Amino acid sequence: MKTMKWLLRREFWEHKGAFFWAPVAVAVAMTLLVGGGFLYAMTFGNPEHVQFNGHTVVQINGIPPALRYKAAHMVASGYMGLAAPVFIVLAVVAFFYCLSALHDDRKDRSILFWKSLPLSDRDTVLSKVLTAVLVAPVITIAIGTIAALAMLVFGLIGTAGKGLNLFAPVLMEPNLYLAPLYVLAFLPVYALWALPTVGWLLLVSSWARSKVFLWAVGTPLIIALLMKWFNVLVGHVSSTQIDVDWFLSEVVARGLTGLVPGIWLSQDHIRVMNQQEGIDPAGLLGMSYGTLATPGVWIAAVIGAAMLYGAMRMRRYRDEG
Repeated sequence: MKTMKWLLRREFWEHKGAFFWAPVAVAVAMTLLVGGGFLYAMTFGNPEHVQFNGHTVVQINGIPPALRYKAAHMVASGYMGLAAPVFIVLAVVAFFYCLSALHDDRKDRSILFWKSLPLSDRDTVLSKVLTAVLVAPVITIAIGTIAALAMLVFGLIGTAGKGLNLFAPVLMEPNLYLAPLYVLAFLPVYALWALPTVGWLLLVSSWARSKVFLWAVGTPLIIALLMKWFNVLVGHVSSTQIDVDWFLSEVVARGLTGLVPGIWLSQDHIRVMNQQEGIDPAGLLGMSYGTLATPGVWIAAVIGAAMLYGAMRMRRYRDEG
């Protein structure tokens, strides 16, 4: 346990700029641009009406109490959505971290130092997996929560200056305090969906001597092109066809985009959310865990685990630069 703790610390300190400062920079920029922009518009602008559920409500300070509490519920339930750009940064950072995680150790020969320590290849690879699917997301959630709260406060101050004071009803909403916990509850789902992507990227990182990105992204795309070409050639003499669309959606897209938060939500899930008044965090969490009932998730997770085992074995023997 102590070994894993120090390995995780090593990963964080070596990649602090990507895991901490990158989301902080995006969060600060979002807070200043979005929150500050809204506050400026409400302070120096002259909004004559607001829209609520598609209906125009004239005189912002004349909204009835029932609508005030309804608006407060929607704001408290969905304010974490303001931090969406921070979570996009997480996907990009985690993707390139996994690509370089095992390759850079060989490139700068630091692998020789780490192999001189009593550290197994299994623990080393697992520390990188945990960093990508646990440490980095937790840091991002913390930063995103602070940014979302800051933008929420800016918005409440701006509307209060125009006569729509939502501070009290928002503070009374349980979802205001539960929203970050709901986001944390997505972590097991995120880890399972990300496992094939993490496994593939680490496997390529442990094997490729150079051009890691081209090997990781180009290989499945070239295979898809070859399948297309096979269908063109064989289509003149046979009705046998390879389902390239299935390969692109279930293998290529699934294998390369698993680190994007919310990738598990289908069009049906999005349609259901659009029909609701605001975001229902509990319902969204239930839909997310409902995806684990499909066998494809677990098959992909097993394949991801097999690729991680391959990365462990590859790291043991492929230590040259």
